[in-house]
Amino acid sequence: MKKFIVVLCLFLFANPAHADEKSDVASVLDSFHVAAANAQAQTYFDLFTADAVFIGTDVGEYWTVEEFKSYAMPGFSEGKGWTYVPRNRDIHISDSGEVAWFHEVLDSESYGTTRGTGVLLFDEGKGWKIAQYHLTVPVPNDLIGEVTDRIKSYENQAEEHSQD
Repeated sequence: MKKFIVVLCLFLFANPAHADEKSDVASVLDSFHVAAANAQAQTYFDLFTADAVFIGTDVGEYWTVEEFKSYAMPGFSEGKGWTYVPRNRDIHISDSGEVAWFHEVLDSESYGTTRGTGVLLFDEGKGWKIAQYHLTVPVPNDLIGEVTDRIKSYENQAEEHSQD
């Protein structure tokens, strides 16, 4: 019974507008993934704020929208995109209703399980826009030592070659 009362109180005192905002944020993220899969560059890049950043899986992939566009456009121009299908997603909205942050687990044919996290900002005239998107490959704890050892070895080899 206590559990029911807590849930009821949360329901009654929750901001009902946040449910709509979460739905709107989810719609932006879904559009983001669909546009990427279909190589729809205009739609894809219009979903970002002007000063957004995209953080990829490689340590060197910290891109402004323009830098990311330069990376993506050759493939998009040939109709080649990338497909990430959301498996589940958590969205949170600030009390002001102007900031949203999220975590989503994605399935990729190329990479398997991936994770997207990020921040969206609400613009009165433009709606929700992605200010930061961060794509990662989650590593199971049982494998982390092996993976980090391989990364260290890779980085050491790259450093040795750069000194030649």
